[in-house]
Amino acid sequence: MDSQVWVALALSLVGGLSTSLGALFVILNPTPNLKMLGLLQGFAAGLMLSISFLDLAHNAINSIGFLKGNLWFFSGVIFFALIANFIPEPSLAPVPSRKDKKKNGDEGGKDIMKKHRRQVLYSGIVTAIGISLHNFPEGMAVFLGSMKGLRVGVNLALAIALHNIPEGVAVALPVYFATQSKWQAFKLATLSGFAEPLGVIIVAYLFPSSLNPEILEGLLGAVGGVMAFLTLHEMLPLAFDYAGQKQSIKAVFLGMAFMSASLYFLEISLPKEMSL
Repeated sequence: MDSQVWVALALSLVGGLSTSLGALFVILNPTPNLKMLGLLQGFAAGLMLSISFLDLAHNAINSIGFLKGNLWFFSGVIFFALIANFIPEPSLAPVPSRKDKKKNGDEGGKDIMKKHRRQVLYSGIVTAIGISLHNFPEGMAVFLGSMKGLRVGVNLALAIALHNIPEGVAVALPVYFATQSKWQAFKLATLSGFAEPLGVIIVAYLFPSSLNPEILEGLLGAVGGVMAFLTLHEMLPLAFDYAGQKQSIKAVFLGMAFMSASLYFLEISLPKEMSL
């Protein structure tokens, strides 16, 4: 494999395996701190918005022109909107605790509880499949970003990794409730994250390493559209729901400031011969 593919594969593994961290939140505490996860989503949203508008879309417009840059950007928006239309919305709502179950008594008996557990397990499996489909284009985005340069690839991987932690919670929480198995919850959440490196492997063989610079800039502009849609459609609503609007907005701007600082740090710390 080309060195760029190996770099993209490593970065996508970091992002994909972040779903395992989300599973750990569930395993260590079956009722995770939703406010903290909401703030994490707000922070990741700030990273994503900076990457999308201030980096990818901006560079595409400067490189291939205003019209072409915008056409590529909105093609990315439409592409991910179509994918999101078939993906169930992740939910971080806590499952009923044992105390709640005792308060409700034995109405309906064990059969109703078994049926409820099956329904919740089905919900967790469907969410895992949806998130896997969701993670696949994110892996493609990391690969294309890595082709542009290490800076773009690292920043995309960081933002996606933070975004994937609550996704791991969304998969592991219902599975843990339904099966009472920490291993099953962790395993399913982790497997859903492996769609990202799979996306890298597949797209690496679809696009030649010597891709036309104009097409590469256009594809990166489309990645910016994907990131923008992902942020506004999923990340900000989750952040508002669980952390509140005021706190989430603060987290968004903190994420944007962090991204600016990371760009500066990478610029001054990497060797000159390495692509930024």
